[in-house]
Formats: sequence, C-alpha cells, structure tokens
Amino acid sequence: MLYWKVLFVKPRTEKKITEYCAIYSIPYYLPLREQSYRVQRRMVTSDIPVFPGYVFVKLDPMRRLEMLKTNLVSKILEPENTRKMLKDLVMVRRALQINPTLQTTAPLAEGRMVRIVSGAFMGIEGRVTRLTKQTKVILNIELIGQAIAVEVDRLDLEIMR
Repeated sequence: MLYWKVLFVKPRTEKKITEYCAIYSIPYYLPLREQSYRVQRRMVTSDIPVFPGYVFVKLDPMRRLEMLKTNLVSKILEPENTRKMLKDLVMVRRALQINPTLQTTAPLAEGRMVRIVSGAFMGIEGRVTRLTKQTKVILNIELIGQAIAVEVDRLDLEIMR
C-alpha cells in the first residue's frame, strides 16, 4: 500500500502509460468507461478514461525513473492517506463494473456519508446529494478533485456515522 501514487500524464496518453506499466511489470489502475458515438451511420463504442489525465500506479522508488523516462508523465502525486485513496478507487471500480457508462461529476465536499445497502450498487459508500425524484451518491477521489455519480433509490441508502 505504501507505494501507490497518481501519475498526472500528458493529454490523451493514459493508455500509452498503462502499456509502459505492463512492460515494466508495474501494477496500475486506469478506470475506463464506455462511450458510444456514431461514425458514418454505424455506432462505435470505445473505452475512454473516467478521469482524463490520471493513472493510478504502484510505483516503488526504483521504478520511478522508468516512468519519468517515458516523457509522458507531467507530475507524480503522492497521496496523504493511501488507504483512503485505495478505498475510494475500490468503490469507483465496483460502480464501473456494474455500470460502465457512468459519467464524471464535480466532487461533493459537503453532504452526508451514506452506504448503499441494497440494489446493484450494494456496499458502495459516498456522499449524497438530493435532487428532484432521484438521489445521487457521489464517489469522490479527493486527491485529483474529481468524482463519479451513481443514481439510486432513496430507500437503498443507510446513513453512516
């Protein structure tokens, strides 16, 4: 858990960085979502990064130089609380496995912490915001200032203390 970092990479190079990670046997996580669009009368679906510009890697000091040599990394961000960042990433991964088309949203600093206790997203924790006729649970990644939103029924929520 000690060596998990966030790579802030040059635009549109997230997948290229993951190729380098695979070559150097560096564990990584790049959350992807599906996006469909039309190209000359046919629908094309591609996987795009959920958080553009960011790749999460387990980077020990010996391999740090290998990533910097790729010339694709702009900055390496070190989390203050690695355990919290990894817990947030697990929640994002679980949500994306259930619904791979989830969109990013502005992070929510205020709001009650809740746990989803039933339904497809059971076990996911986040902050809640109330909208008309729907409840959104925001899954924040505080280090990078981004989040994704999951829509659930209000009855599926449990307030955390």
